[in-house]
Amino acid sequence: MNKRHLHHVYRRLEPISPWFFLALTVVFLVISIGALRQNNIRMLELREAVYTADKQNKDVEGALRELREYIYAHMNTDLSANSNGIYPPIQLKYRYERLVAAEKRRVSKANDAIYTKAQAYCERRFPTGRAANGRIPCIQQYVSENGEKEQTIPDALYKFDFVSPRWSPDLAGWSVVAAALCFILFLIRWASNWWMKSQL
Repeated sequence: MNKRHLHHVYRRLEPISPWFFLALTVVFLVISIGALRQNNIRMLELREAVYTADKQNKDVEGALRELREYIYAHMNTDLSANSNGIYPPIQLKYRYERLVAAEKRRVSKANDAIYTKAQAYCERRFPTGRAANGRIPCIQQYVSENGEKEQTIPDALYKFDFVSPRWSPDLAGWSVVAAALCFILFLIRWASNWWMKSQL
């Protein structure tokens, strides 16, 4: 490349300062930090809505769906379990406790009916008198053979772990891209400016 042509190119690029691209990088970084923070704050609000719905026995599925969709669509909203946090990050504690209590009530009610049947059965088998001594073991055996047992409720169905994308097409994502592009343009413009000055 001859010096005259290089001088012409240098004069065309001179009005575009490399510091302009650096300033744009800083502006886009500030925007991305604000947007990333806003994404995280909104995720925390939605997570709190899930906890509130669980505690008040409201529409937990709707709150969970809204939280999941938000996390999957926005960066910096990660709820996945890591070494610093509780595992898993979302636990529907109250719903699980209500189901366990309902199962205990169901079993207790069913066993009350079984106990009544056991008494009637053993009274027929061991009428009053000396033979009545076998009634208590008979009732215990009948209840143990025919009684209801509590079904274990798998707690994994009430624990959730959502992972956000590394990049998302929202304000935070696009401002990160713009900041990266502006920084690359700053480096290119600064390097080309240095090279052209050394050649002239």
